[in-house]
Amino acid sequence: MNRSPILWLLLLLWSGCLRAESPLRTGAEQTERYLPLLEGKRVGILTNHTGTVGRTHLVDTLLSLGIDIRVVFAPEHGFRGDADAGESIGNYKDRKTGIDVLSVYGSNKRPQDSVMRKLDVLLFDIQDVGLRYYTYLSSMHYLMEACADNSKELIVLDRPNPNGFYVDGPVLEARHRSFVGMHPIPVVHGMTLGELARMIDGEGWLGDGKHCSLRVVPCANYTHRTRYELPVKPSPNLPNMRAVYLYPSLCFFEGTPVSLGRGTDFPFQAYGHPRMSGDFAFTPRSNAGAKNPPLKDRLCKGRDLRENPSNERIWQAGVDLGYVIEAYRMLDMGEKFFTPMFDKLTGASYVREMILRGEDADAIRERWRNDVNEFLKLRKPYLLYEE
Repeated sequence: MNRSPILWLLLLLWSGCLRAESPLRTGAEQTERYLPLLEGKRVGILTNHTGTVGRTHLVDTLLSLGIDIRVVFAPEHGFRGDADAGESIGNYKDRKTGIDVLSVYGSNKRPQDSVMRKLDVLLFDIQDVGLRYYTYLSSMHYLMEACADNSKELIVLDRPNPNGFYVDGPVLEARHRSFVGMHPIPVVHGMTLGELARMIDGEGWLGDGKHCSLRVVPCANYTHRTRYELPVKPSPNLPNMRAVYLYPSLCFFEGTPVSLGRGTDFPFQAYGHPRMSGDFAFTPRSNAGAKNPPLKDRLCKGRDLRENPSNERIWQAGVDLGYVIEAYRMLDMGEKFFTPMFDKLTGASYVREMILRGEDADAIRERWRNDVNEFLKLRKPYLLYEE
């Protein structure tokens, strides 16, 4: 009797059992790996509403375990994640815990040295979405800089990247460096923030020869092929995975007069303008996530992307400039279509210049191909997870 099919079945069942017993665990969920580093220390933490251990916020978890948290640093959208994009956030005491919450968004993006001197160790725990212009990365950079200047250790509790399975888009040119793009990396970098922290330090991007005393607690049972569904929306206008997947291509509309759905129930899943044509229409209104959205109270026509194309097609297309180019040609505004923010988001002037010359999305993609390939080589030593 040929037993090989039975053996193969047993092997498959055994491997399935292993996978079932080995769920993905974020860095924050592995408290056994970092609690000994915090005990008896004065702790500061940069986090927001996404920093959870199961259904409990990391801050509450650590307090229940006797950890002395002195201050919470709040990034864009605030500690509880309910502030608009770009909204100023002041300092305050958290009502639930009584801990001081200090803003690191707005005019003061870096933790002050006077505060850093009162701490022994810093934690960073935020869910990112894998885009260069998503500002949590920039907040981490400034925290690393403050740690380097004050000789403090930084522990990054890593989380999966929901767009971590591909790399695409123009690489940032130094002249376009800003808070929505601080590093010479593609729009979609395919790295976790823990990996990027290693790269920022290793490539000397903190400047002036600075280095951060850095420790990363990596995710368990995660690879760059993992399709990770976010358990909590990372910011008010990325309400679901559809928006997260479209974000790499639609965010460029922030540098144009076109609405990308802020002030609706489907931000980053549609786009339109009063002068565009199309059988889909929407009207941006003031809401909790967008108090004063672009084109507020004006009827916009354009495209609904909530169902088509499929997620698989979105992944295959990568950073797709076709949406922006379609709107640019339809509105026929020439250079007035672009605001200075457009070059900051793309990170490369040639994108706007090629669109103005009438070139298509494929030609522009070809322009950044070699830069992406060079980046893939550069990032390799800093990866923590299998590609």
